[in-house]
Parts: sequence; structure tokens; C-alpha cells
Amino acid sequence: MNQTLIEVKVHDHIAILKLNRPEKRNAMSDAMRSELVAALESIAHDAGVRAMVLTGEGKSFCAGGDIEGMKKRLQSPIGEVAFNGWSRQQKVHHAQTLLYTMPKPTIAAVNGSANGLGADLALACDFVMASDAASFTWSYIHRGLIPDGGGMYFLPRRVGLPQAKRIIFSGAALRLDEALRLGIVDRAAGADNLLQEALAWATELSQGPAHALALGKSILNQSFESDVHQIFALGSQAQGMCYTSAFHQESVATFLAKTPSKE
Repeated sequence: MNQTLIEVKVHDHIAILKLNRPEKRNAMSDAMRSELVAALESIAHDAGVRAMVLTGEGKSFCAGGDIEGMKKRLQSPIGEVAFNGWSRQQKVHHAQTLLYTMPKPTIAAVNGSANGLGADLALACDFVMASDAASFTWSYIHRGLIPDGGGMYFLPRRVGLPQAKRIIFSGAALRLDEALRLGIVDRAAGADNLLQEALAWATELSQGPAHALALGKSILNQSFESDVHQIFALGSQAQGMCYTSAFHQESVATFLAKTPSKE
């Protein structure tokens, strides 16, 4: 029986997406990525799911890209290596984009080492919670590579450009205390209750109506690349949709019913 590389369980409307390749420290293989894409698409379209927590099985969060897969790519005929690499990048970016644009709050519950693509996976989530067993390493430099899972986009936005350059150029491992200080990690939790606390936080973040959360997240994700007028325009369009929602109409009616008339 083939191993399920991505496990998804739903607990009180919160999806728990678990990387399930512990014997390889949850390194991302091509097969695992295909399952990840399918899982993310399913969660995004499931109206019963209000938020998502991403974590890893075993002692690691994600060791990054699968080294065996790298070896196979390098064994291709020399004239095919570049195009094969480009094709793989499209799949990596598709998965990361699905995670980043998930129309629901997402939390990375980092239970161990997050290396290379694993670190990028964590930062593609809205929030990062980590245990004292967690570490973060943008280790691409050790393979003669650059971050390809969004690290060059996500990391500077959390730590600033000079710090991002230092972290990426050195490939140095960051323990929990430094990751918290720099803003890579938003909250810490004990190893034994990491998932429980992440679920509680996801529940707290997802109490608002799904349409307002999705529209607000979409605009916020564009705010660093847009000027104020573009954000106003996007906000106007989104607010127009919010005005027509049943939730807005009912909440206004409820508020007015509880407010004594001044007439």
C-alpha cells in the first residue's frame, strides 16, 4: 500500500495539513508536491473549512527539496537539464502560490527543522508558530542554489532586506529565540501543545465571515506592491461585495434592533 504523503484532517472547521514523509524528514518529492497541490485546492474550495494549520509528521517540519530528485534531474541529458529545471520550478511556484493565496487564514505550526523549501513553506503561510525544537535555515546556498519557494519575497518582508541577505547568503540556522526576535516566528509554543495552540489560534482568526477574510487577505497580500490609490480601488470593489452579503445585512439589522432609537 502506498504511503499517503500529505494527510488532511478537519477538526472543528480547521484543516490540519500534515507533511507525512518522516523517514525523509518530510523532504518535498515530486509525488509529495502533487499531493500537496491537490490538498490545498481541496481545502481552498471546502466551504466547511474556515482556516488551515500546516505542520510536519515526526521530528522535522520539512527538510526542503528532495536530494534524490535533484540527483535524477542532474542525470538528464545535458541539453534537457535547464528545461527540466524550469518545468519543476513551475510546479514549485504553483504549490507555493496556492498556499500563499489560500482564501482562509493559514498557520505554519513548525515542529522541528524547516530547511530551504521548508522555510519557504512556513513563510508562505499567514502566520508562523514554532516550538523550541524548531529551526529555520535558508540552506540553498549550500547546494549552490538560490531560494526558489518564495524566500526572496517572503523573508525581506518579515525581517528587512539586509537581514534577509545575511540569512540567505550565509545559510546559517536560526533557532527559535532568534527567529522570534527577527519576526520570522510570530508565536512560540511548547512542543507538546504546539498543534493544540495552533488550532486555537486558527479558530480565533477565522471567526469572521469567510468572504470578508478572503477579500481582506487578497488585498493585504498586494499592499506592498501597490500604491495607496490601487489599494483604495481594490478595497472599494471588495467592500461593494461585502455590502451585499447576508452577514453584513443581518449584523446591521441586529445592531439597530439592540440600539434604542433617539427619536
